[in-house]
Amino acid sequence: MTVTVERLENNEVKLNIEIESSVSQWEYDKACKRLAQRVNVPGFRQGKAPKNILEKYVGIAALQREVLDNLLPTIFQTTIEENNFDLVIPPNVESYEFRDDKSLKVTAKLELKPEVNLCEYKGVEVEIEEFKNADDVVEKELQVVADRYATLKDITDRKSINTDIVNIDFDGYADGEEIKGGSAKGYMLDLAHSNFIPGFAEQLVDHQAGEEFKINVKFPDEYHDEKLKGKDAEFNIKLNSVKEKVLPEINDEFAKRVNPKFNTLEELKEDIKKFAQNSAKAENEKRITTKILDTLFEKINVDIQITMINREIQALMEEFKQRVNMQGGDFDKMLEQEGHEKIYNQLKEEAEKRIKTSLIIGKIAQTENITVSQEDVQQKIAYMAQIYNTSTENIISEIQKNMNILNSINQQIITEKVTRLLIDNAKVNYKNN
Repeated sequence: MTVTVERLENNEVKLNIEIESSVSQWEYDKACKRLAQRVNVPGFRQGKAPKNILEKYVGIAALQREVLDNLLPTIFQTTIEENNFDLVIPPNVESYEFRDDKSLKVTAKLELKPEVNLCEYKGVEVEIEEFKNADDVVEKELQVVADRYATLKDITDRKSINTDIVNIDFDGYADGEEIKGGSAKGYMLDLAHSNFIPGFAEQLVDHQAGEEFKINVKFPDEYHDEKLKGKDAEFNIKLNSVKEKVLPEINDEFAKRVNPKFNTLEELKEDIKKFAQNSAKAENEKRITTKILDTLFEKINVDIQITMINREIQALMEEFKQRVNMQGGDFDKMLEQEGHEKIYNQLKEEAEKRIKTSLIIGKIAQTENITVSQEDVQQKIAYMAQIYNTSTENIISEIQKNMNILNSINQQIITEKVTRLLIDNAKVNYKNN
């Protein structure tokens, strides 16, 4: 067997593989025996169909693919290791020639990761605006927690105020036509935390339960539905009920209700304080990391091939599509209106940044011999189980179904370790707020 390696442009490598006919035919016969055991050929017992009958039944192409699937992985792996290739995607078989009286010839392409020539990444000097918690952060967070335990009291002796919860029926019209998705019955709306169109919740204040009235609003110019952007609209409202939030008294009993591990209110406050401190630390580390990577971006040039960029753009496009559709928009219609080229150009810069970040982090990990241990993976799985409120067994089960999840976990761990290395070695200057 011979393998010829030919370097091409755009970080591509061409492999010309030639396998002797004796080897290829031996593998072909083995493939026939394997397939004969897996398929039922009418008129023959399992595994007993002659080769010529099997070729007619399953097709010679299927048998040849079986040979390639059995031979090529080892050849590719050996070639990759011998040449120290760092692949972007698995090898792609472009063509093959398979004949009884000749050797098996295969042409394959490998796409390599672009070369990254690192600059000095330790001791990077950065300046950030330090995030600091407000002096009353604990008291404010206590109020947020208390709000979660609030009860609702029906109000009939006064009009609605901007801190109430209301139950409404509504239907909306723009340009004389009913708005698609612009109506509902028995909708509960928190007037203090509404994500409706600006001006909608505000006009529900100062009304009595049982009252029916109209409100007028204007859709934002950046609204996701092209038909409604900047349009005036009218909504018919029926105010079914008005409810007032009744907050619990914040004391030791409240602390025990939040979590049985707390015996006193002071213990709950201390827990909130630690959480706020950790959150502030995480935010500052995020700012430091962003600044370091921005600095490295400016100093490191990476020649990224267009094929990598296009794949990343496609991934970003799918993410964008899911966001638009989840928000009630029509992605295909938006793409038609905005134009594919415009969307492509908008996503290209983000795609290049993502790829470059990944390549730089990967190169630093390689340089520093940063690896992922089994313990690292176990800790990450335990953390994921806690975040998603499930068991580690369920996470492991999902990984077994889709190994891409494990690849993602490994990449997250590498990124976290490299990030920690960069932060620990950075020279950070904090701006005065």
